[in-house]
Amino acid sequence: MPRTLTARHDSFRLNRPFRIARGTKVAADVVTVTISGDGVIGRGEGVPYPRNGETIDGTLAAIESARVLVEQGGSRADLLGALAPGAARNALDCALWDWELRSGITSAAALPPARRVATAMTVVIDTPTVMAREAALLAHHPLIKVKLDADDPATRLRAVRTAAPSPALIVDPNESWDEPLLRAMQPVLVEIGADLLEQPVPAAADAFLEGFAPLVPICADEAVHTLEDLEQVARRYQAINIKLDKTGGLTAALDLMAAARARGMGVMTGCMVSSSLSIAPALHLAGQADFVDLDGPAWLAEDRKGGVSMAGGYLAPAAPGFWGAA
Repeated sequence: MPRTLTARHDSFRLNRPFRIARGTKVAADVVTVTISGDGVIGRGEGVPYPRNGETIDGTLAAIESARVLVEQGGSRADLLGALAPGAARNALDCALWDWELRSGITSAAALPPARRVATAMTVVIDTPTVMAREAALLAHHPLIKVKLDADDPATRLRAVRTAAPSPALIVDPNESWDEPLLRAMQPVLVEIGADLLEQPVPAAADAFLEGFAPLVPICADEAVHTLEDLEQVARRYQAINIKLDKTGGLTAALDLMAAARARGMGVMTGCMVSSSLSIAPALHLAGQADFVDLDGPAWLAEDRKGGVSMAGGYLAPAAPGFWGAA
């Protein structure tokens, strides 16, 4: 059946700066896709990631290149062959899922259910004093993620752990460490009781991890995007972070989740700083993950109406009709 595709750039102001090793964000710039047909509207969101060479304009151009395919009834499987993994394919794939679920073409039983889950809340890079203050506000939450760089990470981690002694802890240097620093930080990670270390070294310089015995499990983020990365990653990491903007949509993410589990790997479900329209489909993965890091909307000054809700470190699905349901 004929369909109509639209795509636009939306920008969401953040309620405070989001600072990681790679830089600081003050807004979440996303691409919103709408697919309309047979009286049904499906929506999806993609977040271009500059680290991967993505831009808003490039993402919009990639979506435009798939217009004929989508408007003439192309499937999610067709998209996998037509577009590379990334934000553009993610936005289209999730919009198609939404459209199919609302139209009844695809049953809700095709997806794992979205349910309330514990999610990491993020403490971004700042002085140890400020990071400790932010961590103290999360001291009764189940899970905290701590962003770091190579500047005295031990002091920052100890400050966070002193302020929040109970939550499980994910440590995320965003590729900012080198091998000597990673080795030096091993006893510190044990000391502060870290549960997971996410992408400590650059993905392009992680070969030494094949012979490395970490004291805390290491999770690949920037090193893993798709199924094609998994064989190598499985030799170097103990877990992977699955993000829809990396896999190029929920369809590919489900396959990656299954393949990682078949290899006995741990799984985190993650996100970019984004609106609830990115998080709603990702919640269908979250219930199967060991760790969930889907706090993107918590950083927005104003989220999309009817979106997911967060309280006390728990994430609840969006209101009925927001995504994936009539």
